[in-house]
Amino acid sequence: MKAVMVMFDSLNKHMLPPYGCDWIQAPNFQRLADRSVTFDNCYAGSLPCMPARRDLQTGRLNFLHRSWGPLEPFDDSMVALLTKQGVYTHLSTDHTHYFEDGGATYHTRYNSWEFARGQEGDPWKGNVKEPDIPESLSGPKLGDLWRQDWVNREYLDTEDKQPLAVTMKRGIEFIERNLEQDRWFLQIEAFDPHEPFFTQQKYKDMYPHHYEGKHFDWPDYGKVQQQPEEVQHVIYEYAALISMCDEYLGKIMDVFDRHDLWKDTMLIVNTDHGFLLGEHEWWGKNIQPFYNEIVNIPLFVWDPRSGAANVRSDALVQMIDMAPTLLDFFEVEIPPDMQGKPLMSLLESGATLREAVLFGVHGGHVNCTDGRYVYMRAPKDSSNEPLYEYTLMPMHMHQMFNPKEFKGMELAGPFSFTKQAQVMKIKGKTNPNKYRYESLLFDLQQDPKQENRLEDPKIEALMIRYMVQIMQAHDAPPEQFERLGIPCTGHLV
Repeated sequence: MKAVMVMFDSLNKHMLPPYGCDWIQAPNFQRLADRSVTFDNCYAGSLPCMPARRDLQTGRLNFLHRSWGPLEPFDDSMVALLTKQGVYTHLSTDHTHYFEDGGATYHTRYNSWEFARGQEGDPWKGNVKEPDIPESLSGPKLGDLWRQDWVNREYLDTEDKQPLAVTMKRGIEFIERNLEQDRWFLQIEAFDPHEPFFTQQKYKDMYPHHYEGKHFDWPDYGKVQQQPEEVQHVIYEYAALISMCDEYLGKIMDVFDRHDLWKDTMLIVNTDHGFLLGEHEWWGKNIQPFYNEIVNIPLFVWDPRSGAANVRSDALVQMIDMAPTLLDFFEVEIPPDMQGKPLMSLLESGATLREAVLFGVHGGHVNCTDGRYVYMRAPKDSSNEPLYEYTLMPMHMHQMFNPKEFKGMELAGPFSFTKQAQVMKIKGKTNPNKYRYESLLFDLQQDPKQENRLEDPKIEALMIRYMVQIMQAHDAPPEQFERLGIPCTGHLV
């Protein structure tokens, strides 16, 4: 038995043909849906990138205890567990965050790994001279990333050199080199269609439109300030990149067809989160509210044991289900600390996996959905306190914690999942969001675009009960309940 996961970053569900989009050219995503189970109610868990990957490997939510950071010494890594049980694991990726301080413990869990250079502001090519940068609507807020990206682009002048193409090619090479071998897991992880929406002209030509404005393929996170034609232009730039992703997804499926891997190889195609492209007058995914364009994400699963294809599921699933699903597939024991569920049990029995799911970012709103309603719970006041980080690996995205951040640090725990280890309790930073908003409730059945806030105390109380149950199951620290103004009973205060 073998398994392949193809993971894209910032892939919008609502812009894929299997989910109803009728204008983006992505036939291989439809081809995939015809060969797999398409999940309609898959939700992000911990946001954004590395918190989602900790969810992926550990099978439990990250954001209640920790912001962006590495795997911890006490974490049950799905990849490490597979490796320990004789399943060879390999990662082919162009995702730069794996190679920064805040992600450096993830890729080393695999038996082997390959990294295609050049995405976003990857510090790849050294260039003392300032690069040629066109007049653009992007840039100033991006700082060094913006400069480095334009250095990198000089070396990515043909499609075969682009990191997406290299990542997929290396993944295919691994498959074809190991066709006759058994018990391996391959993770092909593409940074695209994450911004910047940079691709070659042939994909841009698939979306002809008149535009004479400034260069624009990298929207800054925040409120939309651009003109409608500028917004539409960047949407087409994103669409072109989806079409490139689709092209390379097709190459993976061609390998499955050519070697009949469908008979014994699991295929999972997923993402960490979506991306707002002007919807709700926002750009990006880090600034709340976390509307469904960000958190209701695509997921396709082919499991050769069930053979379920061209099937849709409305079960509530999340990234935390990936680890137990893969462990179950290779008949490796699932650790008790994993809160996710193997999807095979769902496909076999049709049972409900869970009543509701939780999602959010550390220090931000805590959000809950049961598939019908979405509730976004705000902190009880503007101080957003108390808030703490719990870690043995004090790292931020690009750097270690500053020594000043350890002022007042104390040992806490152990928590139920820390293997009897106490952890550092460090005062957390409030998620920076100058656009503060109150708690919000939406009825997705009556208001799928989340345009009209719902006022219903009974439904709000129900969603709070779900929220508390899930937070308790994940051993959330007591101050998280205090910060949100909800006691452990789940009733409003």
